[in-house]
Amino acid sequence: LERRAQKQSDALITYLQLSGYLKEKIFRPVERQTLLKKAKIAPSVLKSLIDKKVFVLTQIETSRLAGKIAPTSKPFNLSLKQDEAFKEIREQFSEKNVALLHGITSSGKTEIYIHLIQEQLKTGKQVLYLLPEIALTTQIISRLQKVFGKRVGIYHSKYSDGERVEVWNNMLGILPDGANKYDVILGVRSSVMLPFSDLGLIIVDEEHENTYKQFDPSPRYHARDVAIVLAEMHGAKVLLGSATPSLESYFNAKLGKFGFVELFQRHLDIKLPEIEVVNTIEARRKKQMSSHFSATLINEIQKALSNDEQIILFQNRRGFSPYLECIDCAWIPQCRHCDVSLTYHKGINKLTCHYCGYSMPNVVQCKACGSNNIQTRGFGTQKIEDDIALLFPNSRVLRMDLDSTRKKNAYEEIIGEFAAGHVDILIGTQMVSKGLDFDNVSIVGIMNADNMLNFPDFRAYERSFQLMAQVSGRAGRKTRQGKVIIQTSSPGNTIIKKIVTNNFTDFFEEQMQDRRQYHYPPYYRLINITLRHKHKGLAYKAANQLASDLKKHFGSRILGPQEPLVSRIQNWYLQHITIKLEKTKEMPKQKLIIRELTGQLKHVQGLSTLQTIIDVDPY
Repeated sequence: LERRAQKQSDALITYLQLSGYLKEKIFRPVERQTLLKKAKIAPSVLKSLIDKKVFVLTQIETSRLAGKIAPTSKPFNLSLKQDEAFKEIREQFSEKNVALLHGITSSGKTEIYIHLIQEQLKTGKQVLYLLPEIALTTQIISRLQKVFGKRVGIYHSKYSDGERVEVWNNMLGILPDGANKYDVILGVRSSVMLPFSDLGLIIVDEEHENTYKQFDPSPRYHARDVAIVLAEMHGAKVLLGSATPSLESYFNAKLGKFGFVELFQRHLDIKLPEIEVVNTIEARRKKQMSSHFSATLINEIQKALSNDEQIILFQNRRGFSPYLECIDCAWIPQCRHCDVSLTYHKGINKLTCHYCGYSMPNVVQCKACGSNNIQTRGFGTQKIEDDIALLFPNSRVLRMDLDSTRKKNAYEEIIGEFAAGHVDILIGTQMVSKGLDFDNVSIVGIMNADNMLNFPDFRAYERSFQLMAQVSGRAGRKTRQGKVIIQTSSPGNTIIKKIVTNNFTDFFEEQMQDRRQYHYPPYYRLINITLRHKHKGLAYKAANQLASDLKKHFGSRILGPQEPLVSRIQNWYLQHITIKLEKTKEMPKQKLIIRELTGQLKHVQGLSTLQTIIDVDPY
């Protein structure tokens, strides 16, 4: 270098220091960004050195996902009951390709999964571990990586497009520098679409969850069912696991179509939580309610806080209040694009539509009568958060719902804070009910069981049982029996009674009678047809025409047409038709008839813009 090029000389010396040459006499590559930012070398100086061929600039592809994760532990030894279940699963797999593990909450199903994965990896096979929610990956990935290290890959919708492409390429064997080949994929429903080459086992954890069903957009598939087909293509096995199995899977297991294994002992013999039901109508009559908290729940929370224990409060509705209402004329703010009331979100002080995303500033004056007497109705997770701040001002609180977890790493941060004991009370929607494992939770409060039980859907009781049983299982998982408080205005409801006694078998038998009598799954297949049009009258005309044509072929198996609960979304008017079909060999022919008749509607005058959505086995 020329002597007058002092900055270039300084840059070269800096590079020699960073590369390790001055100490070890070995040149190591140094990243361009390191020279520009950390060493503070000007871009013009660096360019001059490259032009003079003092430096050589080389592009290297590195993994976005590569980490320095090495196995730190071996799988735990299985308990006697876990080992029995493990051996039973292997026996079932010798005869059947699909098995159902019905294990109560905190029975140690995950540890059994780890031992099964280890067996597959020893034979050189790949494993797909499916979870219903991204939130669950936070805890499960940590457990798997401790045992299997960098052999574990993750795949979910919070990943960027680039990260997902990298996982896809990894499965194809295209590996950038620093990346390991994934033998275990831990992911959500879309993981079933990855290009596996030698799949040996698929684990579908919490197999009952409705989030395994893809509703919109197309393809509308159920990951559990696709997993069974995928496994058959690879000659692999499928293990379905749940404390509250879907009625379809339980039915198939009882029928002998699936293998069946039960595990009814909690790990370390911890007792199932004690469940207490609070009648909110009676509590209000006796003035024992503070906002939406019964005196019983407040006392239990206070005891837990005084013992340095943690609490989970479950409310299956986000936002501050489901809707606002004028006390004088009963006017309710509605979405201008959908036939649904707007939800009030206090944090942003706006009314928001949970269907299309439309929002408007908070309303303080009635737009119908001009009154200022506007009040909130119902309550969501934000309202509970506010109430907790008033009732327990010294408690540390976090909320986990769709609004609080929009950032990429929000799940990990919230769960990490709670697991580390930095938070006393976790408030959440159904995200907190699914498979999370916290050592110090002693109290679970179900704030309002009624909004689940009273939903107009044939699966309402099944989902209510599953949700309440699952969230109840978060209490008392390690060293002591926990307690669950269920607040409801219907304490005599049959589902509430079944949850208190944890009687899944009776619940199953009761629901099967109704399903058989009224022609619902698993005895019948359902096909939902949704028709959408910008003009309400044309949507109605098309639905009636289609229903009439379908009845010529299917008769009384056709229900509708009818308007759904929310009959307009994003200015599209909706009509529903439901078809109930017996499970026969005629189904492929019946599907062709349905496709043909729905396709013919497009040729009717005025219906060229009609949209038809066919959803087979809606969940």
